[in-house]
Amino acid sequence: MKRLQTFALLLSLTAATAVAQQGRGPQNPLMLQDTQALPLWQGQAPGAQGTEDRDIPTITVYMPRTATPGMTAVIVCPGGGYGALASNHEGRQVANYLNSLGIAAFVLKYRLGPRYHHPVEIGDAQRAMRTVRANAAKWGIAPDRIGIMGFSAGGHLASSVSTHFDTGKPDATDPIDHAGSRPDFAILGYPVISLIAPWTHQGSKKNLLGDNPDPKLASSLSGELAVTAQTPPTFIFHTNGDTAVPAENSIQYFLALRKAGVVAEMHIFQRGPHGVGLGADDFALGEWPKLLTNWLRVNGFLK
Repeated sequence: MKRLQTFALLLSLTAATAVAQQGRGPQNPLMLQDTQALPLWQGQAPGAQGTEDRDIPTITVYMPRTATPGMTAVIVCPGGGYGALASNHEGRQVANYLNSLGIAAFVLKYRLGPRYHHPVEIGDAQRAMRTVRANAAKWGIAPDRIGIMGFSAGGHLASSVSTHFDTGKPDATDPIDHAGSRPDFAILGYPVISLIAPWTHQGSKKNLLGDNPDPKLASSLSGELAVTAQTPPTFIFHTNGDTAVPAENSIQYFLALRKAGVVAEMHIFQRGPHGVGLGADDFALGEWPKLLTNWLRVNGFLK
């Protein structure tokens, strides 16, 4: 009888261990709760105009079902014309897809206009890059496979971080600022790129820079003019049917990447409105995540 009781106890413990090892809890090297929002700064963020939710930039954690050391990570920047955040179809849903590839995702909540203008938005995104990189070893993330992804105005933010970065600030008192802000790769979905061209998305420009921005500042934040050989490898997709943010934005950025010798791939789909997200409800557009997966694997960003 005692042997049977002991055997039953062992079976119970084994089953409990198996259950505990499923899902994201005990195997999660982040030691964080899934969907937990992490403030980017302790205390008030630089330039904060208050202490409301809209004044506190965060990254929300989305982890693969089985999180293993050496993961690729992506910071996801939802769009919304720099005046709102499409955090569902350009945030959570995208993060879930990345998780299915074994990639850790961090959805960025950056501060918005007209309450905030440049350089607050890019400062929030750069801080997100530094935060993930500074914690890479502790969080089980490969420090050389941390990318940034953005849609629409979030694509402009992602391209801005891809063209305006540093290797870290060794004299900073905050250790997170010691980490570099350059992404290792970028993924842009129907991005706003130019702030000076005839096809500029004027709403994004106004929310980011105000009513009468300095033309030199607008030029410096036009991605097609800011690309260098150090701009990270980039995957781009857009639709020819996008009338809100025309495909010229992506095309001109791709040509600038090509001229600078930067690894890049672009897909312009024939049909589809602006803001399609993963495009899951369209048999043609629904292929772009698969194309992205192939690109990540071919370029060594997906292990």
